Amino acid sequence: MKTLDRYIGISFLRSFVLIIVILVALFSFLELVYQLDDVGKGNYQIRDVLVFICLTLPRRMLDLMPISTLLGSIIALGLLADHDELLAMQAGGMSIRRICWSVLAAGTVTILLTGMLAEMVVPPLDQLARKRRALAISKTGITPTKQGFWARRGFTYIYVGKALYGGIAADLDLFEMDAKGRLKVFTHAREANIQHNDQWVLRDITRKTFSEQGMATEHLPELILDSFLSLDQVDVLELPADSLSSVDLYRYIEAMRESGQNADRYALALWRKLSVPLTTGAMVLLSLPFIFGSTRIMTAGKRIMIGSFVGIVFYFGDQLIVHLGLLLSLAPAITAMTPVILISGIYLWQLRKIA
Repeated sequence: MKTLDRYIGISFLRSFVLIIVILVALFSFLELVYQLDDVGKGNYQIRDVLVFICLTLPRRMLDLMPISTLLGSIIALGLLADHDELLAMQAGGMSIRRICWSVLAAGTVTILLTGMLAEMVVPPLDQLARKRRALAISKTGITPTKQGFWARRGFTYIYVGKALYGGIAADLDLFEMDAKGRLKVFTHAREANIQHNDQWVLRDITRKTFSEQGMATEHLPELILDSFLSLDQVDVLELPADSLSSVDLYRYIEAMRESGQNADRYALALWRKLSVPLTTGAMVLLSLPFIFGSTRIMTAGKRIMIGSFVGIVFYFGDQLIVHLGLLLSLAPAITAMTPVILISGIYLWQLRKIA
């Protein structure tokens, strides 16, 4: 039996590698076409596009892991079924349940790979890629940091601690210097709302003025910063929530909640990151009903076509659930885990028919 388990596992992994290589190459080409539209903005050139494509390869691989696992499993088991190898295994005393467990055991490789990509590989490379791109496209006076950026305007140096979704920035520090490089005014703002006319409306402000007589401190409810960065420029500098690791996301969420900001989008990104390995494993299970019970009446091509359709439906359904969850303010854990629960439920329902 161990020999058969190993044979099934190798067949599954071979098909999985083939599928994910094809899909990653296809989506990398589409990303290349998309990035070419920005060539010429600032210092963004073809070589920068190619570096960006290479650094974001793990991100595309992570996004494609669930559907690649589904198609890889369908192709591997479909070929075994077409060659009557599954039938021979069952005739030799190997039950359908045992075959399913063999496939799931091989699928743990893709589940572990998904977890490693999500936590160890994708975050640093994705952040590096986006920072390089932002630095090339944006003005030379902007220096991206891990979650925000530094900018200079005349004798004023501005640090934005967090560039958030929807034109919101948080933890701003403004250092106003004189011509001799001495600090005149230090301003800290809890958050800023970026307007379409390039105005930044700062809120919850602490302002310290330094002079020969000493330091004077004042608290202001609101202050307008004129002609700073536009919404489009900040969008380039913003790091998407899913480019952060789970640890960074958790710290980010706690900091936002402490400052009274809505952290639902980032909480959802955290739960989705944690659920990706589970979704990948659920896709292995979902592939099994395509094979058993229909080996004589469904060709491999038809299985692949149906599996591709199911994968596309899953992708768009997952996006729909995410947007509905944010719109209806559902618990992020429920929103993120709903696809996994649905897929597992479909598998268990189908397993009762084929086992």
